[in-house]
Amino acid sequence: MSALELSCGLPPGPDFAELAVLAEELGYTRVWIHDSAPLWEDPFVHLALAARRTTRIGLSTAVLIPQQRSPMAMASGIATLARLSGGRFRACFGTGFTARVTMGQRPMTLRALATYMAAVRQLLAGETVLVEGSPARMLHAEGLTAARPVDVPLWLSAFGPKGAALAGELADGIVGLPHPSLPTATMVSGTVLDDGEEPDSQRVREAIGPWRVVDWHTAYAGGGATAVDALPGGKEWRAAVEALAPEGERHLVAFEGHVTHLPERDRQLLDHIDVKTMVGDAAHIGAGLAHLGGLGYREVIYTPSGPDVARELRTFAAAYRQDV
Repeated sequence: MSALELSCGLPPGPDFAELAVLAEELGYTRVWIHDSAPLWEDPFVHLALAARRTTRIGLSTAVLIPQQRSPMAMASGIATLARLSGGRFRACFGTGFTARVTMGQRPMTLRALATYMAAVRQLLAGETVLVEGSPARMLHAEGLTAARPVDVPLWLSAFGPKGAALAGELADGIVGLPHPSLPTATMVSGTVLDDGEEPDSQRVREAIGPWRVVDWHTAYAGGGATAVDALPGGKEWRAAVEALAPEGERHLVAFEGHVTHLPERDRQLLDHIDVKTMVGDAAHIGAGLAHLGGLGYREVIYTPSGPDVARELRTFAAAYRQDV
């Protein structure tokens, strides 16, 4: 069990730096920050604040969305965090499902993601690359950012054989299924029960609900009416969403509150969410984490939610320590 690292994943917002400090005190290996401009504040700003307030905990992104920043802006931001964190930063990229869908756009292709990541890696190495058809290079004078080459691990969030193959070619690690040659992390939501508490209690549903209703969000965005109607309560949820906006603007409301809070239409789904996976007493949670380690995962990214995120971080860390 000791080989499995326990980290946490949080959205960028007013409490991020404070929660990063708490995560460091609790022994989390790393704090990962989400990146979706339509939903949350800028992750680089909050990572910088957290870097100034912590000394040990690693900092990472889950995940950076290339089409929100040019390769040069991304490389400069990464170099800044590398300097501010004293080498504790890791950058992880993805195709941007939520960030893109919430703006009515499709996720970027794996090929485009590969081209982007290669350009960022070359820029960080101090090399000259083509950006929008013209040669570009990091021109920061000595002392104005981390010296090139900037040694920051670049990870990829990807699933399926094509994503795994791409990660093997250009990434230092992967968030996804266990990879044959790369360290692999996976994200989990859940909660540790209070003494005598039942898994279907209202507190449990409120704590894990913002993450567990994501199934309905992604079903609607990825498969439309047929996909979401097949889920419990899906037809009623879809009717509530579609009553809020005309057809061309429903992407603006379907993901409201995504992984952070529960609009009333999402609250109606709480009776249908999974209250078993990673929900239990400390021993149960510890056994679940040990199982993930046995499957080949190097790191678990715990994503707490609900009204008391600090409580979730404390109890999950305690459950992990019991089984280390």
